[in-house]
Amino acid sequence: MQWIKSNDGSYTAFSAEYNEHYHSTKDGALNESLKKHIEPAFALHENRDHLKIIDICFGLGWNTLATLYYRDTYCPDTTLEIVSPELDGELVASLVDFPYPDIFEPYKTIIKALSQEGEYKDDRTSIRVEITDARIAMRELSGEWDVCYQDAFSPQSNPALWTREYFADVRRLMGDEGIVTTYSTALATRLALYENGFNLYLNAGEGYRNATVASRRELEKFEKVDMEHKKRCNPDAASLRDA
Repeated sequence: MQWIKSNDGSYTAFSAEYNEHYHSTKDGALNESLKKHIEPAFALHENRDHLKIIDICFGLGWNTLATLYYRDTYCPDTTLEIVSPELDGELVASLVDFPYPDIFEPYKTIIKALSQEGEYKDDRTSIRVEITDARIAMRELSGEWDVCYQDAFSPQSNPALWTREYFADVRRLMGDEGIVTTYSTALATRLALYENGFNLYLNAGEGYRNATVASRRELEKFEKVDMEHKKRCNPDAASLRDA
């Protein structure tokens, strides 16, 4: 696999199968992970001492590793439980050689354990990478979770992970305080979440393109998207469906 430097200096890769980069080369791999997933997740659970996170999908491991970095830097007393499905086992096995930034240097042991054994545990951290189809993993997963990083390849390239039925499984796993973070601002994506009872919010800021936060609860830190207005203005818009 060819490593590609993104605009913030961190590396991503290109998937020939999905004809997409794993991250926005414009926003930068590290910047995208932090701004679109990790920072919103921690900001909306700032008083929690334990977080349960679903990382869809593991890919190059950026979201999981950036979560560890952010926790250790800003919330060292928070314990983490992360589960992440990933279809490409060969990709995960190759990550011991990936050119991660220096801030991930403390996690080399974790990267090696995940690439070779698919799991890592210590007193503050539990991570499990399952080599499986994410749709199957979400149907089989149980319990109540706090965060879902919805970071699959785009709806155009990988529609199965953006349907109304898929987000029904996400909805089932989210607790009352649960949130979904995603780079996608597509109306079809937002409709699929909205039809499953999520409130939709705009994640916007300097240095990265707009993203979306979805939550079962009302959020004060983000601008709410008026989905009924969106529907009236786009009467032919529809969520993706498995059928």
